[in-house]
Amino acid sequence: MAILKPDELDIISNSMEQTQRLGARLGSLLRPGDLICLSGDMGAGKTVFTGGIGKGWGTKNPVTSPTYNLVHEHRRDKDKQRLYHLDCYRLRGSEDTYTIGFDDLIEGDDVIVLEWPERIQDVLPEERLWLHLRVVETNRRNLIFEGTGKRYKELIDKFRQTTFKV
Repeated sequence: MAILKPDELDIISNSMEQTQRLGARLGSLLRPGDLICLSGDMGAGKTVFTGGIGKGWGTKNPVTSPTYNLVHEHRRDKDKQRLYHLDCYRLRGSEDTYTIGFDDLIEGDDVIVLEWPERIQDVLPEERLWLHLRVVETNRRNLIFEGTGKRYKELIDKFRQTTFKV
């Protein structure tokens, strides 16, 4: 683990299971209104990480890729809070976000996890957690967390503390 800046974190995951556990750790720390952006090439682990987020956050349903539906909605039994998982890969640009009601989602109090957020970056709020995933080897992934805004810098710090017990 290399610490780049106070608002960044660089981690190597050695397996899909570890990537999912890291996602679960992050998911357990999320609050209503949080925006998590996951970028990386195909096969970099975005959906695996999101599956972990869903488990840690508290959804009972498995989180799968929303590539063909664009948006998946997950609920928690304990408080009926929602987690929206969006895949922006098929969007041609930010103008397509209006067809899926993205403006309503982003203004709500639900957790949003975006895959391929770079396709709609110009309509995203500046404050967010951006996670870059990169294939290092067959089973190894590099995850770089970047927090923009006070909430997301605090989220990275809390994630660092709970994951690495610093």
